Amino acid sequence: MAEGLVIIPTYNEIENIEAITRAVFDLPRAYDVLIVDDNSPDGTADRVREMQNEFPQNLHLEVRKGKTGLGTAYIHGFKWALGHSYEYIFEMDADFSHRPSDLTRLHRACLDGADVAIGSRYKKGVNVVNWPLRRILLSYGASVYVKMITGMNIHDPTAGFMCYHRRVLEAIDLDAVRFVGYAFQIEMKFRAYRKKFKLQEVSIVFTDREKGESKMSKTIVWEAVFGVISMKARSVFRKNEF
Repeated sequence: MAEGLVIIPTYNEIENIEAITRAVFDLPRAYDVLIVDDNSPDGTADRVREMQNEFPQNLHLEVRKGKTGLGTAYIHGFKWALGHSYEYIFEMDADFSHRPSDLTRLHRACLDGADVAIGSRYKKGVNVVNWPLRRILLSYGASVYVKMITGMNIHDPTAGFMCYHRRVLEAIDLDAVRFVGYAFQIEMKFRAYRKKFKLQEVSIVFTDREKGESKMSKTIVWEAVFGVISMKARSVFRKNEF
C-alpha cells in the first residue's frame, strides 16, 4: 500500500477516468487511487471495475447511491482513507484540469512541513488555460472575497487540488462540514486554518476540461457567495464548532 491516496470523485466521467487513473499510476512515486462515483449512468464505475483487474491492490472504488455533491463525495473518501491508514490524502479532479504530475509537488510540500498543500491557480498571477474571461473574473473575484471575509491569506481558497496530512482530517469534525458544492473547498481550508494548521500554496497551471461536461451551476456559486458569510459568523458565535 502506498502512503498517499488520490481521491477522485466522479459523475459521468467515462471519457476521462481510465486516462487519469493511468496517469497517476505512471508517476515515479507510487500512489493509490480511490474513485468515489455517484452511480454514474454512463458506466464510469464499470470502467473502473475493469481496471481493478489490472490494478487490484492500488485502485479502489466506492459507488454511492446518487449524486449528492462534491463535498459529500470527498468526506466519504476522507473517512475511507483514514480507515485504511493513509498518511497523505489528495483531492484531484478526473478531467485533467489538475495535472497528475503536480501530485508529487503537493506531496513534497507536505513532506517539507506543510499540513495542507494547495494547488494554487493564483499564487503567481492567473495560471488558468481555456477559461473564458467571465469565468476567470468570477473565480478570481471569489478568491479575493473569501480572503476578505475569512482572513485567510490564501490566494486560491476555492482550489480543489489538495494534499492533506492525515492529522488534519483527524482533527476536523468531518460530520460537521456543511457545504456540498465548491464552497466545501473553502470550508475545509477555513477549518484547517482555524485549527492552526500550516497551509501552503503550490503554484500550478489549471487547464479547463476537454472532455465531459462541467458540474458548475448557479446554485454552487450562490452557496459559495452567501455560505462564506454564514460560515464566518458561525466561527465567531459558535467557536466550538470550529
